[in-house]
Amino acid sequence: MRDDNIDILVIGGGHAGIEASIVSAKMGARVHLLTMLVENIGLASCNPAIGGLGKGHLVKEVDALGGVMGILTDKSGIQYRVLNASKGPAVRGTRAQIDMDKYRIEARNMVLNTSNLSVSQEVVESLLVEEQKVIGVRTNIGKTYFAKKVIITAGTFLRGLVHIGETQITNGRFGENASIGLSQSLRDLGFELGRLKTGTCPRIDGRSIDTANLEQHFGDTIPPNFSYRTKDFNPEQLPCFVTYTNETTHQYIRDNFSRAPLFTGQIEGVGPRYCPSIEDKIHRFAEKERHQLFLEPQTQDKVEYYINGLSTSLPFDVQEKVIHSITGLENAKITRYGYAIEYDYVNPTALWHTLETRLISGLYFAGQINGTTGYEEAAAQGIVAGINAVLSLKKEDGRFQNKFGDMQEFILRRDEGYIGVMIDDLVTKGTTEPYRVFTSRAEYRLLLREDNALFRLGKYAYTLGLMEKQDYDTLEKDMQDIKEGIEFLKQKILTPSKETLKFLQDIQEEPINDKCQAILVVGRDSFDDDKLEKFDISFKNVSKRAKEQIRILAKYDNYIQKQLESVAKMEQMLEVKIPKDFVFDGIAGLSLEVVEKLNKYKPATLFHASNISGITPASLDVLHLYIHLYHKKKNQ
Repeated sequence: MRDDNIDILVIGGGHAGIEASIVSAKMGARVHLLTMLVENIGLASCNPAIGGLGKGHLVKEVDALGGVMGILTDKSGIQYRVLNASKGPAVRGTRAQIDMDKYRIEARNMVLNTSNLSVSQEVVESLLVEEQKVIGVRTNIGKTYFAKKVIITAGTFLRGLVHIGETQITNGRFGENASIGLSQSLRDLGFELGRLKTGTCPRIDGRSIDTANLEQHFGDTIPPNFSYRTKDFNPEQLPCFVTYTNETTHQYIRDNFSRAPLFTGQIEGVGPRYCPSIEDKIHRFAEKERHQLFLEPQTQDKVEYYINGLSTSLPFDVQEKVIHSITGLENAKITRYGYAIEYDYVNPTALWHTLETRLISGLYFAGQINGTTGYEEAAAQGIVAGINAVLSLKKEDGRFQNKFGDMQEFILRRDEGYIGVMIDDLVTKGTTEPYRVFTSRAEYRLLLREDNALFRLGKYAYTLGLMEKQDYDTLEKDMQDIKEGIEFLKQKILTPSKETLKFLQDIQEEPINDKCQAILVVGRDSFDDDKLEKFDISFKNVSKRAKEQIRILAKYDNYIQKQLESVAKMEQMLEVKIPKDFVFDGIAGLSLEVVEKLNKYKPATLFHASNISGITPASLDVLHLYIHLYHKKKNQ
């Protein structure tokens, strides 16, 4: 018997599942979340931290779209830092260490208190599909749930296999059962599953650390919050401690390479290159005398510490020797051993940019099932999958037809967000190793700064009903003030007159020697908000975040204009129509795979071509050139 009370089923209560279920419920859908353990909703499986370089951008973007990761982090953070603070705004990243117990409790309670969202503790064994359309799931207790849309956010649970030395345990996370049936169900439906690997570090009893000779690492004096909705932010911050491996540590590891699953062939999955295990570091960087380790408190109570930098799957007895060889950890008591975990994933070229699968209509994937790694990447995919699942209901449910304006699907371009960069990378290029966001992946990173995430994406949140009108009105005022402020600074011309030079001296700014636009002076590193207010009285009525944007835009004005011109050219190019009689075969610069897909899908425009998996930006450039040559030849 069909249950028509569920619009969207979300499978998995991790960071992707939380965002997918909450955002779709906020948009008015009736959502049911299925999770293995209700008490582990929002559990930080690996490091007790949110954000970082590139990752902080994702958290800010998720928050701007109405997501909850930023709020949860602000409620549970115990140390906050802006990484790369001495560098330009485009490559800075906010990172917070969290009380992982508090984060989990806050996340669970938020899910349980969200309207339109229900939760049950069950394991999904199989998907129900009719005529290539998902209609529901069947769980381990024999219960069937029917729904219009299903979002899978299974994390590392799909045929998860934990490795600690020679020991292998079928777990999705150490101590929790793996999901075997769902993985087989996906395979039976025709999805090609690959195998990836990730790992985690040992945890130690905080009372057993000797901190006397360890460096302390503090958070920023003025802690940076993640969510624009957080008010009265004044967290109690804790330090972490810094220590190092040494030659004795390295020798213990080298002596046990033969017992390391990474080297014995026991692990089949590919691990992340940018986050290698300690045994991989010793193997690959044999010349290094030491490696830095951070001892990070996992909770405000400091009862347990995470050894960041010591990811390992070595046998437990080797882990004990390794840890006890490190300064400050000579008498450390291990509360949780490090381990590696292998799991199934689906190559993301099997998805549309909406994160709906190409093979099964109404089925969406988000998080590590798509080959990514990291809480932030998962959350970002979760919110996109949730939004698109609801938008797709507009075509089939009258309750949604007049909602969300004329938006039919939610796809961010590469110049609009790191979320757009990540999803475009995944869908068009696929991945054979765990994918992580870096600032270097974004060609328009000067436009995609952490500080302007709300200005870039707020309009979407408001249209989707995920931002309060009062917040949007304030945002619009800020945007207008920024626009008028920049125009004013470009139009205002300064000359090295006595009056100007005295003014610059009074505000402790270097003099100018030639006539120039005021924007050049405001863009100096030495310029701050107080000086901006003295520059012109109109800036006194501008908010602090708007003044910050004005100063940043002033500093990078020429570079930003060049990137905006590049974006405009890209948009213009994507509108180019592909002639119906255009022949793709034989075009130099296009791979056989690209030609095969173009012939199969027959895209009408370059934009349509860009949405085909495997069609890269370079391929589009080649197509654009040959279409131009086609028209030139036709007109001769």
